[in-house]
Amino acid sequence: MLEGKARVEDTDMPARMQAAATSAASRALDLFDVADCRAIAGHIKAASPPSLSCEFDKRYGVGWQCVVGANFGCFFTHTSGTFIYFSLERLSFLLFKAAAAATAS
Repeated sequence: MLEGKARVEDTDMPARMQAAATSAASRALDLFDVADCRAIAGHIKAASPPSLSCEFDKRYGVGWQCVVGANFGCFFTHTSGTFIYFSLERLSFLLFKAAAAATAS
């Protein structure tokens, strides 16, 4: 397990879900090379193998999006209570559940 502690920059998640997100990121960094951001993000979204407990799609319902990297920008809409942006080691993590698209009337 990594010795560094996650630093939450911004969130609207409940504390228990925040802990799950940062723990999932820590476990992913133990499993994958720090340069393999795509594998790290995929593991947090939907862990592989599926028997691992950190898969957000399975644990909290489908529609999760995860971005991992050292330098990125983004603009998105999320479901209330499902957003977290934090850093761990030298990477930043953005995890959120996508908001349902509004339909035109």
